Amino acid sequence: MSLNRRTLLAAGAGTLAATSIGRRARAQANTIRIGMLTDFSGPYRDINGPTSIACAQLAIAEFTAANPSIKVEFVTGDHQNKPDVGTTILRGWYDRDGVDMVLNITNSAVALACNTLSAEKDKVAVITSGGTSALTGASCTPNLVHWTYDSWNLAYSNVSQVIKNGGDTWYIITPNYAYGKALLADATGFIERSGGKLVGNVAYPFPETTDFSSFVIQAQSSGAKAVAFAAGGNDLVNFMKQAQEFGLPQKTKMIGMTGFITDILAMGPKIAQGLIMTENFYWDLNDRTRAFYNRLKPNLAAGVVPCSIQAGDYGGTLHYLKAVKELGAEKAKASGRATVEMMKKLPTDDDAFGPHPGGRAQDSPGLPVRGEEGGGDHHARRHL
Repeated sequence: MSLNRRTLLAAGAGTLAATSIGRRARAQANTIRIGMLTDFSGPYRDINGPTSIACAQLAIAEFTAANPSIKVEFVTGDHQNKPDVGTTILRGWYDRDGVDMVLNITNSAVALACNTLSAEKDKVAVITSGGTSALTGASCTPNLVHWTYDSWNLAYSNVSQVIKNGGDTWYIITPNYAYGKALLADATGFIERSGGKLVGNVAYPFPETTDFSSFVIQAQSSGAKAVAFAAGGNDLVNFMKQAQEFGLPQKTKMIGMTGFITDILAMGPKIAQGLIMTENFYWDLNDRTRAFYNRLKPNLAAGVVPCSIQAGDYGGTLHYLKAVKELGAEKAKASGRATVEMMKKLPTDDDAFGPHPGGRAQDSPGLPVRGEEGGGDHHARRHL
């Protein structure tokens, strides 16, 4: 059953009225509450939104069908890309509503704030959408699992391949919040170590920017062989539309540093021509990803396929619940840190991303060791 916050509170009140306090307390000991905090109304809705909900709910349904003794309730909240709104919602979930794990948290500024709060409250933060590498660097906590991707992963993948193919001078356009700063820093490091040069960069006001024409002109004037746009969702779609109007993709390599298949479908093949990007998941990659998509498809709008963030909401939720089962629901609810430790010990394996051994998170073959870049690493899986 899908529950919003109001329904959850009403259900709790109804249970209290119908049963004794003692019976309700015993029932709640085995009830895990997961909250998805994300962008449901802004520029990142399409890479999160209803499909993220469907993915998390699929994981919950599959887990509880196999483990009926563990009850799971699910709530959602829209942080509006504002850290203060996000932390206010999350504090209420933790203090009043008994939420045990927060999921997704797109927008790195919101994710950083909510990660700190989760550590203070000893809850679990499974961040599938906020992408700053600071989450596993300077801002790493024992209560965090950073799932699916980060700015390090995308910067390395895109920069290394583009420079190999002649794109050795770069101009980078970023949103003016934490993720943009992290991706610029990560990408600049890889560009310089690969013998390339960053010839310019600019940060655009987020989320109020919809006209990117001035940024397109600046990139064009730089003479860079590679122009990178650091955000996904509607911002990337709008940027590519305007870049095509100015003929930029015909003159330089275009990189969607945080692009998703949902963005490609939104802009269409004509607008997407010339765009290079990295996706950490593809629904039609193999038999297991197709099986995952076929189970999910009845809950999606026509023509919609999940991107890596949304697949991460499935994989991250499922792995968290496996750790809950291993610890026992009561112990998992008592300590987010213990739950994350168990998540790190268990091997990850799901139909969206496949298997990976347990223990310390590792990187894909051929990538430099994350420790060389500074900071800890609390990923439960490698970056694909």
